[in-house]
Amino acid sequence: MRHKIYSVAIVVTALLATTSLWAHHSPSAIFDMSKRFALTGTLTKIDWINPHIVVAIDVKSEEGKIQTWVFESNPPSWFRRVGVSRSDFAKAIGQSVMVEGVRAKDGSSYGYLQKITFAGGNSLELVSPSEANTR
Repeated sequence: MRHKIYSVAIVVTALLATTSLWAHHSPSAIFDMSKRFALTGTLTKIDWINPHIVVAIDVKSEEGKIQTWVFESNPPSWFRRVGVSRSDFAKAIGQSVMVEGVRAKDGSSYGYLQKITFAGGNSLELVSPSEANTR
């Protein structure tokens, strides 16, 4: 009986471990990595969460309508490695930013952030130009 319980515990643990691997995705599975585009808008939100930071910007169309774009980004650990903190982004909320990235294949207002330029002119390149086309 003990052997059976031990075997079941191992199988359950293995299944739980592989579930998290299946949940993580390659950007190219969701985003059209071949078509980089840029938008300028107001940074409205940042979710400093794993596995990817998410930022939202409001973009005003030529007709004056506001459209909210959401961009997935690198994980918090990447930002910490390059010296960028949550407070660096928090200071920019409500300010104009320019973002460059690639759009979701489904055509929604969702993208993968590759570069962000803040109101003061400081920018953060999130992928190298060579990576941008191969990710």
